[in-house]
Amino acid sequence: MTKFLLAVHVIAAILAVGPVAVAASMFPPAARRVLSATPGGDGHAGGAGHAAGAGDAAGAGATGTLTVLHRICRVYAVAGVVVPVFGFATANRMGVLGSAWLIVSIALTALAALVLVALVLPAQTALLEGDAGPGRTARLAMATGLFNLLWATVTVLMIVRPGSTTGA
Repeated sequence: MTKFLLAVHVIAAILAVGPVAVAASMFPPAARRVLSATPGGDGHAGGAGHAAGAGDAAGAGATGTLTVLHRICRVYAVAGVVVPVFGFATANRMGVLGSAWLIVSIALTALAALVLVALVLPAQTALLEGDAGPGRTARLAMATGLFNLLWATVTVLMIVRPGSTTGA
């Protein structure tokens, strides 16, 4: 049963967290391209919802790309709840719930979720709604980088398991 739980946990992490990490990373540069395509390049030309120019086919495609990337982040973030659920089940079966490496991983996972929900998704929504204030894409890129760094750290901790007595 432990191997099954671990397999589901790892597959869920790959299929749920991976797309969020990639789509979230693609969003800031795509948003910069959309904003630079507006007259004046400041992102305020078309008003809310028209960051790429209302009649411009390429601009509409770029805005559509942002919409799809944001949808991927939202939908897969919800699906990503499966990852810690099966992670807890696996850790319980392995008897490692009190291990320091796991506790740190849990804390970092919670922090990554907080960064996604409180910083990344709201900033993406604001950009999609035409709120391209000064430095918005830079702050979004920074939050996205932090989200990805947290997940990379959790992944390393899950693989290395420092101090684990369950074997490597």
